[in-house]
Amino acid sequence: MSDVETLARELRELTARRDIYDAVCRYMRGQDRLLPDLQMSAFHEDARVDCGLFAGSAAEFVEFAQGFLGNLKSSHHLIGQADIQVDGDKATGEVYFIAHHRLVEDGEEKDLFVSGRYRDRYENRGDGWKIADRRELVDWARTDPAADAFLADNPSIILGRRGRDG
Repeated sequence: MSDVETLARELRELTARRDIYDAVCRYMRGQDRLLPDLQMSAFHEDARVDCGLFAGSAAEFVEFAQGFLGNLKSSHHLIGQADIQVDGDKATGEVYFIAHHRLVEDGEEKDLFVSGRYRDRYENRGDGWKIADRRELVDWARTDPAADAFLADNPSIILGRRGRDG
């Protein structure tokens, strides 16, 4: 393989990893901001998702996730390391995440923390890299009483909110 061919292959792989990471970020932002169209834009139309609590089509999952998270006071997902392996127009990946959810149980606010990994299959079918199959694995979770003393003591802090401008 010539130097030009090697550089072209490396550039395609770097671009693919960037575009896959962009899809993962769209998924997370759409999920946290309750923007179903943005979340769905990360998936191919025929994609499948299995997160344990739900298994089915991506469209059905987005509806499930939006409803589940919409019943919470807030949610925040953080993406960690991403191991993405590209092979032509197909790729696999393992993406770590930590999620914080503010929920209310029996009138008491609680913080649910979940940490895990997405095991994904991605494809570029001519309309960009998107998730073709996603399996969510949970490594640990914990629930604690809500603790917002810092926010209560600093009312000038600008709080995020759901929606496009949040």
